[in-house]
Amino acid sequence: MAVREILKMGHPLLLQVAQPVASFDSTELINLVEDLWETMAAAKGAGLAAPQIGVLQRVVVFGGERNPRYPEMPPIPRTVLVNPEIIPIDQSVSEDWEGCLSVPGMRGWVPRYNKIFYRGWDEHGNAFEREVEGFHARVVQHECDHLDGVLYPRRVRDLTRFGFIQDLFPEGVRPAENFEA
Repeated sequence: MAVREILKMGHPLLLQVAQPVASFDSTELINLVEDLWETMAAAKGAGLAAPQIGVLQRVVVFGGERNPRYPEMPPIPRTVLVNPEIIPIDQSVSEDWEGCLSVPGMRGWVPRYNKIFYRGWDEHGNAFEREVEGFHARVVQHECDHLDGVLYPRRVRDLTRFGFIQDLFPEGVRPAENFEA
């Protein structure tokens, strides 16, 4: 398939709500998923949502083994998540640094639920569900925000903790602060 252009903050498609996928196991959906994986890998991201490549469908991909951008983070199963539903398991929230392939060169201190339950389908229409926490939960929430037209800067509570990497971290970025999806 193809490595696609990743849309950047300011592009109007990134502000729109994606539409549910109605047909599973279609050539169109399979090709979209392959393009998402290839584009994510080329950008060395942790995840990617269809709207980030200009497709307003409720499809995200995320996960993988070790990544050089955040070597201390735990591996996450490679996942295709179509028409997701996320439910917080409890109301506990933690904040951490996030970045985004659509907001290159920047980081923000973002609150996310610590533990979530999510469910959806893979590209073939197989339903699945998971209960996750920590980095895995953060990645799922970040990617699914894209499906609702939300980029992580809208979640930053304290704008003194949002900015360009070289200005926020003049001594260099630690791996845990290098999450980009």
